[in-house]
Amino acid sequence: MEAVLQPKNSSLAQRRLVLGGLGGMGKTQLAVAFGTRHYQDDSSVFWLDASSEDAVKDSFRILAETVFDARDPVVLANERCIVHMKRWLSDRRNTRWLLIFDNYDDPKSYRVEQYYPDVLHGSIIVTTRRPELVAGHPIRLRPLQRVEEQLEVLETRSERKNVKFGKLFDSFMSQYTDSPEDLHARRLVERLGGLPLALATAGAYLRRSTFSFERYLQKYEQTWNVDHHWPAKLPEYERTLYTTWEVSYKSLERENHSAARLLGLLAYFSSRRFWYELFQAGVSEGLPEWLYGVISSDIAFESAMRTLTDYCFLEVQVSSSSWSMHMCVHDWTIATLDHDHATIKTQYWYAFDCIGALAEEEDWNSLANVGLSDLAAHARRLEHVCRDHSEAIEHVIPRRINRTEYIARLLLQQVQLPEAERMFVRALGGYEAALGPVHTSTLLIVGNLGLLYRDQGNLAKAEEMFVRAREGYEAALGPEHTSTLLTVNNLGLLYRDQGNLAKAEEMFLRAREGYESALGPEHTSTLLIVGNLGLIYRDQGNLAKAEEMFVRAREGYEAALGPKHTSTLLTVNNLGNLYRDQGNLVRAEEMFVRAREGYEAALGPEHTSTLLTVNNLGNLYRDQGNLVRAEEMFVRAREGYEAALGPEHTSTLLSVNNLGLLYRDQGNLAKAEEMFLRAREGCESALGPEHTSTLLIVGNLGLIYRDQGNLAKAEEMFVRAREGYEAALGP
Repeated sequence: MEAVLQPKNSSLAQRRLVLGGLGGMGKTQLAVAFGTRHYQDDSSVFWLDASSEDAVKDSFRILAETVFDARDPVVLANERCIVHMKRWLSDRRNTRWLLIFDNYDDPKSYRVEQYYPDVLHGSIIVTTRRPELVAGHPIRLRPLQRVEEQLEVLETRSERKNVKFGKLFDSFMSQYTDSPEDLHARRLVERLGGLPLALATAGAYLRRSTFSFERYLQKYEQTWNVDHHWPAKLPEYERTLYTTWEVSYKSLERENHSAARLLGLLAYFSSRRFWYELFQAGVSEGLPEWLYGVISSDIAFESAMRTLTDYCFLEVQVSSSSWSMHMCVHDWTIATLDHDHATIKTQYWYAFDCIGALAEEEDWNSLANVGLSDLAAHARRLEHVCRDHSEAIEHVIPRRINRTEYIARLLLQQVQLPEAERMFVRALGGYEAALGPVHTSTLLIVGNLGLLYRDQGNLAKAEEMFVRAREGYEAALGPEHTSTLLTVNNLGLLYRDQGNLAKAEEMFLRAREGYESALGPEHTSTLLIVGNLGLIYRDQGNLAKAEEMFVRAREGYEAALGPKHTSTLLTVNNLGNLYRDQGNLVRAEEMFVRAREGYEAALGPEHTSTLLTVNNLGNLYRDQGNLVRAEEMFVRAREGYEAALGPEHTSTLLSVNNLGLLYRDQGNLAKAEEMFLRAREGCESALGPEHTSTLLIVGNLGLIYRDQGNLAKAEEMFVRAREGYEAALGP
C-alpha cells in the first residue's frame, strides 16, 4: 500500500488503490490502519461510507461540516457540499490528502468515480467485494496464511498471554505435557481458516469466558454440525463466520438475555447506524418488558449496546454517538434470528414506529441535516422485511396510517421510488379500510401515487391515479374546490407528457378558470396554471399566446413575490426558451442570464434550478454558433447534475445528450456517439426502452450513424424511434 500511495517518484497522477476481498477479511480495518499510521504524511485523511450513494452523499455532508465549520442547512445540502468539498480537494495548495471510500460493494448501483476530485493529486483507497469493477491498483485480501499472524489476532482479542508459541517450542513443550494450551489455539486458528473477523469474534468470546481453546474448539465443532436455518449452499467461509457468531450468541443469551433479544431486533433495521433517539421514538403500549428495560434510558441502552460491542457484534462510532454493524454480521442476524410470526410482527411494528415517529417530526430541515439518509436506509430495510415476511405482518392499523404516509414521503424525497411506491400503496390500503375510498385523506395518497408514477415514466398508471383523485374530489368537495383543481392541473401536466396537447390545454384552462374564481387572477396558484398554459401554447407553436401567458405570470409573480423569487425566475427562464423559439436570441440570452444570476444568488451555483438555466444557455450559444461557450455550459451542467443527482439521473442524461449534439456540430462523431450511447443506456435503465425521452436519444443516434455512413444502423434507430413514438403518442 505504501508503494502505491506514497511512491518515491513524484509523478503527477492521482494515486488510487483498490482493496478487494470477501466480507470479513479486514478491508476496512486495513484501510483505517493505513490512514492512522500515515496521517502525519498527509494534510487530511477522510473516511466515507460508500455502501450506497445516499451514504456517500451523507459522508460528504459530514466532511463539509467539519472542513468549513458549517451549520447552515443550505450550505450542507448534499449537492452543494459535494461540490464545495471537491473544489477544496482540487485546490493546488491542498494536494496531500487521502480519501477512503469504504464498503463499495455494489458498483452496479452507482459509480464511485464521480465523487473523485478531477485533479492530478491526492490518494484514494476503495474497499470493495468487487475489485474487478473498480479502477485502481488492486490488492486482493485473502485469509491470513501464516499461523503466527492468526495466533497474534487471537491473542490480542482474547487478551490471553503466550498464545503464539513457535513450532519449535510446541515440539519442545509436547515432551513435558499432554496438551499445551498453544497447540489447541493453533488447531483453533487453523479451523477458522485465517478469517480475521472469525478470529476476532472467537477472541472476543474467549476474553469473556473461562473456556480453554480446546473447549471452545469443541463447542465450535458441535455448532458447525447442527442443522441451522441458514441459507442453502452457504459458502464455507461464511459458514465459518456464522458458526463463530452462533457460539457467541449462545453465550450472550446466558449472560444478558435482553442484549441478545436486542441483537435480534437489529435485523429489522439497516446495519448502517443505530442511535438511542431512534429506538426511544418507538415507545408505545404493549411492548415486551425486556424492550422497555433496554430503551428505558440512554444508560440502559448504552449498556446493552456495549455488551454487543464486546462480543464483536457491533462497532461503536464515537464521533456520531452511534453504533454500526458489519454487513456480514447483519446478514447473519437476518438469516438466523427471525423467529415465529408473533415475534416478527412485534419487532417489525416496533421498528416501523421508530422510523415513522422520526419521519413524522415537523422540522424536516433539521431531520435532513441530522441523518435523513440514515432514516431512509432504515425505511428501506422495513420494506424488505415486509416483502420477505408478508404472511406475518398484517395490514396497517388506523393509528399507524399517518406514519406510513410520512415514511412513504421520506422514501420519495430520497428518490427511493420502488420502496416509496410500496409504502404509498400500503398507506392507501389503510386509508381505504379506515375512511373509505373517496375520503379526502385517501385521495391525497392517490394523488401522491400519481406523481410517483409520473416520475417513474409510468404514464398510464399515473393517469389512472389522477383521474381517480379528480373524480373523488369532485364528488366530495365539488368541481371548483382547490384540491380538485390541483389534480386537474396534474392531469394537464400528464397529458403534456403524453403529447396530448389538446387535452392538456383543456385541463389547464379549467384549472385556471377555477383558481381565478376561487382565489383571484393574481394568486400564485392561478399564476402557476397560467405558466403551464404558456408551456402548452409553446408546444403547439402558438408563440404569441405563449408569450402572453409567460409575461402575465412573470408580472404577477414579480408583484406578489418580487423579481428575485424562484417562481418569478422560472417564468423568466420560460420566456428565454420562448424568445429562442422566435429566433430572438438577444432577448433569450438576456432572460437566461437573469434567471441564472437570480438562481445563483437564491439557491447557489450548483442547485439544479441554476443548472437548468445553464443548460438552456448552452442551447442558446449552440444556436448562435458559439460552440466553445456552449460546451462550457453543457459541461458545467453535466458535472453539476452528476454531483447533485448522480450520473444516471434523467437531468444528467439530458445534459449528456446535449453534449452529444454539440460534438456532432463540431464534427466529432466519435465523442457524439459516446454521449448518445451513455444517455440512451441511462434512460433505458431509468425510464424504460419505450419512454419518449429514450426514443429522443435513439433518434439522435440514428443521426450519428447516418453521418458516419452506417445507414443500416441509422435505419434501425429511426424505425425503433418511430414505432416507439407511435405506440406512446399515436401516429
